[in-house]
Amino acid sequence: MPPATVLVVDDDRANLESVARILQHEGWTPLPASDGTAALELLRRPEVAVLLTDLMMPGMDGQELLATARALRPDVEVVLMTAYGTVEAAVSAMKDGAYDFLTKPLKRHVLLKTVEKALERHALRAENQELKARLADLGAQRSLVGQSPAFRSFLDTLKQAAPSTATVLLLGESGTGKELAARALHELSGRAAGPFVAVNCGAFPETLLEAELFGVEKGAFTGATARRPGRFERASDGTLFLDEVGEMPVGAQVKLLRALQEGEIERLGGTQTVKVDVRLVAATSKDLGREVAEGRFREDLYYRLNVVEIRLPPLSWRREDIPLLADHFLRRFAVKNAKTVRGFSPEALAALEDYAWPGNVRELEHAVERAVVLARGEVLDVGDLPDTVRKGPRGAAGHVVIPIGTPLEEVERRVLHETLRHTGGDKSMAARLLGIATRTIYRKLERDGPRREDDASES
Repeated sequence: MPPATVLVVDDDRANLESVARILQHEGWTPLPASDGTAALELLRRPEVAVLLTDLMMPGMDGQELLATARALRPDVEVVLMTAYGTVEAAVSAMKDGAYDFLTKPLKRHVLLKTVEKALERHALRAENQELKARLADLGAQRSLVGQSPAFRSFLDTLKQAAPSTATVLLLGESGTGKELAARALHELSGRAAGPFVAVNCGAFPETLLEAELFGVEKGAFTGATARRPGRFERASDGTLFLDEVGEMPVGAQVKLLRALQEGEIERLGGTQTVKVDVRLVAATSKDLGREVAEGRFREDLYYRLNVVEIRLPPLSWRREDIPLLADHFLRRFAVKNAKTVRGFSPEALAALEDYAWPGNVRELEHAVERAVVLARGEVLDVGDLPDTVRKGPRGAAGHVVIPIGTPLEEVERRVLHETLRHTGGDKSMAARLLGIATRTIYRKLERDGPRREDDASES
């Protein structure tokens, strides 16, 4: 990695050269400029991470340079240098976006510490932007789509856990997207350049599962004519995803525990240990606590897997995401199948929102794919939806599912909008159902903004 670049601006030539020498001696790359105009030219260089500028200069002063720099390069951290008598102005400049300020005469250790912290903040900001971009790209390609509080809470936890090396246990009903979450953890981690290897632990009997995970030596059993590496070795320097880990037989659980504890495995039929370096992500739709209590899952392995627990919300907890997900799937499958389909009729969308979706996001995805493939027109209508959706169990009418921890303001908003959905936008009827005055509904809708009011009245 090239040394960090610091743009230094001061009309005092002696101070400019002194600061540049100090920074260069520390291993950083200084870019000296004697006035604001020259500084702006240098600021366009993408490698500049920190702008260190004098506050009082002829022509363009430090505060003007700060304002221009914030517009030109908002990612660059700005540190001001000021004489004692202008400290108040420097504090004011911090409110305009400066990171910190230094008083002259400068003290070497204070200068270095301040610049180092500014560089750390710049690096952190750049890393966050990269993670957001990668996550947005991941969501656009796959199905990590949503805006509901339950989804945002899940996504925030996932983003926090991704850069770590900790083992993650993904919990949730079938069809909630646990493999997509595992892939997101991989893509947002430091192992993204390595392989992502997945195995369904419920798809193999015990002996074959061990062979899949740990590999096989030649002659280990009939038909083993050559050495074959297992999923652990194939996932080296990457991520190994164990789906349905609750289905793993007890014998395989013992070997998995050793692999996690020691960072090494033995191939089936072998005696030599093989070092492995993988980040493990496991998933299950089972209650592993109950499985432990009933003796079907090892307690020590459960705690080894459950370092970071992330629970994926079922679709019934994030019903407001149904239109977003349905539109996302429609656009994807329209392109995939070369169909000119541009949306849902209001009746079709209402049917999607009212259905219970016991199969969660996976069931919604399959329903939209079927509708797109069989569609005769440009707008999907109720008749294009599967019978299970049109005639199946209702999930939205009469109740609202709200996860524990949802802010009270959000609870109130969701109850109000679901009630308006139930009444077809009739505010007077909604007021009677909620036991409040109609004007209270108008006031709360006005607080939420015109977009939400329109959404509620159109539902």
